[in-house]
Amino acid sequence: MVSLKIFPSDIIADMNGLKQAITRSLEGIATIYKFDEEPVAFGLVALVVHIMMPEEASGVMDEVEQRLKSINGIGEVEVLVSRRIA
Repeated sequence: MVSLKIFPSDIIADMNGLKQAITRSLEGIATIYKFDEEPVAFGLVALVVHIMMPEEASGVMDEVEQRLKSINGIGEVEVLVSRRIA
């Protein structure tokens, strides 16, 4: 499981739309476990996305980051933690 913090490029009123875009963009390579919202400052809210992906597949993390960065409305993607789930 990898936890990523996603910073929107601007203050977004429709976080559900952004969550749906993220879920659609990762179909076929990773599974969203859950979303958390984290207030940053001055009305800006970051999404913390917990993603389950196969450990043995190579290049999956790079592909996930590229897909997320290509979504309109996402400014920055930061890896918080990567861990094994038993």
